[in-house]
Amino acid sequence: MAVIEEKKEEKKTIKKVARKSDIIVIADNSEIACKALIEPWITEKTHAAIADNKYTFKVTSGATKKQIKMAIEGVYNVHVEKINVVNLKPKRKAYGRYEGKKPSIRKATLTLKKGDKIELFRGA
Repeated sequence: MAVIEEKKEEKKTIKKVARKSDIIVIADNSEIACKALIEPWITEKTHAAIADNKYTFKVTSGATKKQIKMAIEGVYNVHVEKINVVNLKPKRKAYGRYEGKKPSIRKATLTLKKGDKIELFRGA
């Protein structure tokens, strides 16, 4: 019987580990926002997409869609309907006779629920 009890205890610990990862994701929104979001990605193309209720953010390389969604909803108090994530490869750059790389970037495009809006620009 001791062997059976040990196996049950091992299964319990496995379940606890799986739940701990979920708890980390669900923790505090400000904590997730610091780990997931870097900055808004503002270009002519993304600025035009704001009219369609789509916003683009630069995110950390390890951020998942769930973490990005929770961070945006927590920080900006909006409802996210859809998330698309793209990994951009590093680009080679020549600096004189030396060659280097620009860093790789991960960006997330969010589609918000109708009526929700993120105010990225504030009027003076």
